[in-house]
Amino acid sequence: MTGTIRFPHLGITLEHVPRWFFVGDFEIACYGIVLAVAMVTGLLLVMRVASVTGQNSDNYFDLGIVAIIVSVICARIYYVVFSWDYYSCHIAEIFNLRQGGLAIYGGVAGGMVTVVLFCRIRKINCREVLDTAALGLVWGQMVGRWGNFFNREAFGGYTDGLLAMQLPVEDVRATEITQQMTDHIQTIGETDFIQVHPTFLYESLWNLGVLLVLLFLTFCIRNRFRGMITLFYLLLYGSGRFWIEGLRTDQLLVPGTSLPVSQILSAVLVIVSAALLITGKRHGKGTKEYEQKRTVEEKH
Repeated sequence: MTGTIRFPHLGITLEHVPRWFFVGDFEIACYGIVLAVAMVTGLLLVMRVASVTGQNSDNYFDLGIVAIIVSVICARIYYVVFSWDYYSCHIAEIFNLRQGGLAIYGGVAGGMVTVVLFCRIRKINCREVLDTAALGLVWGQMVGRWGNFFNREAFGGYTDGLLAMQLPVEDVRATEITQQMTDHIQTIGETDFIQVHPTFLYESLWNLGVLLVLLFLTFCIRNRFRGMITLFYLLLYGSGRFWIEGLRTDQLLVPGTSLPVSQILSAVLVIVSAALLITGKRHGKGTKEYEQKRTVEEKH
């Protein structure tokens, strides 16, 4: 592994970017460190928002610990299920997360189920919790995508655009190199580089925009209904992911087809969340009268 990552049109060359490092004789993957930072800082953000909005932040700490564990497991299951052609022949690698292999939609699904069950046990409003948790989720996705940067994965096809990224051929999986990339290989010094869309960067920047919108809705829009923040998260994240997934060369496909499962799921989430947002607004669920009625109903 050469460890070099280049952004030629930006004039940026990063030398010796590690995939892992050692503490004594123990090897630590940078991918894992980035994910850990993403999860911890996302939880801290959620607890801060809960405190500012008058909620019990301790509930979110307890929820976060459980949700993180469940989400990682579900994200791995999702990835393995849709990569079963490979893992059926490499069973032992199912439990090896060091090289990546976590699918965010599996994690989101596992996290949401955890929230629903947790809220039922604690008898707290599920939609309010989902709205608050969505902020930490999109933050975690924004930061966590940089784990793909260190792993040299989750990139797109060939591009010569402004943000084009160059990776040494020997540092990436051969199965993710397309013919178009091969046709445009550049030799710099003695190293062959492919030039690709840095889709991890696109998604990280998109998620930053989603986070800013959700924060605005949370703190600046008074006439909103519970669950609205969650629906906006699904709408906005799904829209970006639909576009970005179409660029990637490591797509998880619906078995027996050439259809990217995450792209299909993104389209469904966009349509459903948009419909629910329109319905919620039409029914006046953001009005003071509705909130008062809902509160009385919950007490009974």
